[in-house]
Amino acid sequence: LEKMTDLVAVWEVALSDGVHKIEFEHGTTSGKRVVYVDGKEEIRREWMFKLVGKETFTVGATKTKAAINIDAVGGFAYEYTLEINGKSLKKYLENRLKTTNTWILNLGGTDYRIVLEKDTMDVWCNGQKMETAGEFVEDGTETHFTVADHSCCIKAVSSGKRKEGIIHTLIVDNREIPEAVE
Repeated sequence: LEKMTDLVAVWEVALSDGVHKIEFEHGTTSGKRVVYVDGKEEIRREWMFKLVGKETFTVGATKTKAAINIDAVGGFAYEYTLEINGKSLKKYLENRLKTTNTWILNLGGTDYRIVLEKDTMDVWCNGQKMETAGEFVEDGTETHFTVADHSCCIKAVSSGKRKEGIIHTLIVDNREIPEAVE
């Protein structure tokens, strides 16, 4: 495996199916551009005469759209920005905090990352979309699923405050799991 000598940027992006590492090589003398997602080469272009531009690709099981913008910032200096779903990484992550909940827990010595997509109520665990059963209960809804023979439930209850909206709580084996901050 050739050494990444022209590595200019590395990003970690938390999506529903996991945290993905995006690496970008830019050879400013050769015009080479290489994009790696989770260590796998996605794009390779040799001898690009235009050193600025954009490379588009997808990330993860959900085939999330991503793009790396290459801009000149004077002389032979370049700036690299990552966009996810057409938004800057910062904007995308801020929006994601509003649209998802993430919990990290350990069951029987194995780490699990559980993500709830609030808009679709899809539940992901370690990169797999889970089979769920939803039910209405007295104070809201419950979404039931199983992780490693442990019964899990995400309770959705109104906060009673318009600004806060709905509070989602993960309960595993009758224990509340604190939400993770990614």
